[in-house]
Amino acid sequence: MSAPTETTTSSAHPYSPAYAVAGFGFVSGALSVDSDGRAVEGVEPALDAAIARLAERLGTIDMSLADVVKTTYFVTDVSLRDAANRHYEKVFAAPRPARSFVEVAALPYGATVEIEAVAHVA
Repeated sequence: MSAPTETTTSSAHPYSPAYAVAGFGFVSGALSVDSDGRAVEGVEPALDAAIARLAERLGTIDMSLADVVKTTYFVTDVSLRDAANRHYEKVFAAPRPARSFVEVAALPYGATVEIEAVAHVA
């Protein structure tokens, strides 16, 4: 069994943005914000930003989008589902990871999309 690997926490974010153990990677929600933490406007740009933040977090535990086996999308508007489906097809190769899609009242920092993931490396 491999030793756990976690990324840096802070007082503002007292959880691990990503955590790896036994070949699995668990990624906390990656928001649709730019690299400076500002909410990204527009459906496609927001989806791109959330995926970019997700990829960054996976990188901190030596994993990538190709290792993702499950995602959960939290969105502030469930009507984003069709755009998110098209985006998913572009980002992930078949067979694509399992996914849940959940509407929420609000997300931190004014984001419209948040993606959490489980990844696995054999």
